[in-house]
Amino acid sequence: MNRNGKPRVVVIGAGFGGLWAARNLAKQPVEVLVVDRNNYHTFLALLYQVAAAELEAEDIAYPVRSIISNFPNIDFVLAHARRIDLQNRVIETDGEAISYDYLILATGSITHSFGIPGVEAHAYCLKTLEEAVALKNHIICCFEGAARETDEVKRKALLTFVIVGGGATGVEYAGALSELVRGPLVRDYRTIDFRDVRIVILEAADSLVANMPASVRDYTLERLKKMGVDVLLGAKVLEVAPDTVILSGQDHISTRTVVWTAGVKGELIANLSGLATERGGRVPVLPTLQAPGHPEIYVVGDMASISENGRVLPMVAQVAIQSAIAAAQNILRQIEGKALQPFRYRDRGAMIAIGRNTAGVAIGSRTYTGFFAWILWLVIHLFNLIGFRNRMMVLINWAWDYLLYERAVRFVFPSEMPSLARSSSCTRGTGLENDRPEGNTPRPQTGRGKNDDALTPDFREK
Repeated sequence: MNRNGKPRVVVIGAGFGGLWAARNLAKQPVEVLVVDRNNYHTFLALLYQVAAAELEAEDIAYPVRSIISNFPNIDFVLAHARRIDLQNRVIETDGEAISYDYLILATGSITHSFGIPGVEAHAYCLKTLEEAVALKNHIICCFEGAARETDEVKRKALLTFVIVGGGATGVEYAGALSELVRGPLVRDYRTIDFRDVRIVILEAADSLVANMPASVRDYTLERLKKMGVDVLLGAKVLEVAPDTVILSGQDHISTRTVVWTAGVKGELIANLSGLATERGGRVPVLPTLQAPGHPEIYVVGDMASISENGRVLPMVAQVAIQSAIAAAQNILRQIEGKALQPFRYRDRGAMIAIGRNTAGVAIGSRTYTGFFAWILWLVIHLFNLIGFRNRMMVLINWAWDYLLYERAVRFVFPSEMPSLARSSSCTRGTGLENDRPEGNTPRPQTGRGKNDDALTPDFREK
């Protein structure tokens, strides 16, 4: 109990699950503390548009403190939760230790490399704002390098973009990248022969977006091919090298850009804390969403392995939101001594945007494709954004892109760039490392799963 005599509920994670859990505990007889390593919520469904220079990072992020400012019983701590001391009910962070009476674990998921060599060192991921911005920077830098590269082999490698994973993220990014390349970049880089540009999707299964109905899967494949995207089904990646993707039984692909969207796994905190986990790092929860053996801990969203009707629920936003609401309500019942309710998921359908006027939607037994599905996708995503400003900025950017075929944020905007740095922000990652002026040294690794070539190019003065 806290000093007010009220139970303390700590929510780790400010994603969809964490925020919806906190909001459902607002104005209740509990003290709520939200803990996250970032002080903003990211609308992950539009992250790929940041990486494709369609939206700015600020358009899909919203401050956590602004979201909870109207709820006096909810507070926020900017900290990285590293481990949970289950016996003493204490969360170990990179700062202060945080005690709890009840805990909602909503830390989400991280990229899963499946142990394939070279993925963590050489591939780009698309799970955070930093990764999306770094990927966008790198794409632009590849065209900058290709515009002055005289070696044909190196130039084609710079202009080959490989996306591993044919799920929703991979498909949506491939479509957005194709429209960026075939539209604004054609005007920007007049010296480049765009017949050399190649966008490739590698999918190990025999179809794209396997969770969608067959009609949507077939439509997606057809539309991507019409957009100039090469789709290789049954393509298994054996290794990602600095300048090559090595495939099983197929020709290797020379490229300087590998975008890894092939899978995700639960965040590491559960394993590090001694909670029982399944393959993929997810916690197999009870029907009430409690962690086995720990009735005071609830696990929601991507971290939770929730079994229902013989299947494990997918790692999508709707599962996170609904499970978070159910967990919050069960905590209130637990405090009041009432019987807990098992979680029941209501599937509201799935949707995917492929490109301009092109989307696929599945709601129950009905499917929609084409322009109507695209409008439906736009409306639903715009409605679910947090913050009026964000909705307006996204709407303006979408309208600008749709009407003028223009993407206004296609610039390289490096982070931590010293004001007196003498080297270009596009020096690294485009084969121009040897041209760096003496006295500048590369920024150290950030630990985000990318190699030096894949990172946003920054330099510091010695």
